[in-house]
Amino acid sequence: MNKTYLKLTLDLDFILIAITAPLKDYVLCHKINTRLNTQFEKIEDHEIFFNIDEPAWSFSKYYFFVEQGEVEYYLICNKSSDGFLIPEMNKVDFFIIIKEFIDKEDLEYLINGLNKLPDIQVAAKIDPTKLKNRENLVI
Repeated sequence: MNKTYLKLTLDLDFILIAITAPLKDYVLCHKINTRLNTQFEKIEDHEIFFNIDEPAWSFSKYYFFVEQGEVEYYLICNKSSDGFLIPEMNKVDFFIIIKEFIDKEDLEYLINGLNKLPDIQVAAKIDPTKLKNRENLVI
């Protein structure tokens, strides 16, 4: 009898920025929108099923779209009342996921702008392929 194996590969073709900031999600969103001229808006929560027999864990999610270049930005909380979206990054409060191409200057402008906000302790680009629970970031 022949065995067939299914190999699953995740689409991790996005840029990931980790943010540490002791703020509520809506407060951080307002500060980013004001400082960086973005228009993040609250959308449906990011839901992850950790166990089939249990309800999904919900993580607050915001969305911003730039028509020029069709770049999508998502701001997602790393913490919920149930636990962490990426448990190995438990010091991180938020993630920004950038889908589609963004040039180096725009990315540097975004990271520098985030780091200049007084309430943000640190904002840094990280490699999603090195995360153990990277599948939780697939949108």
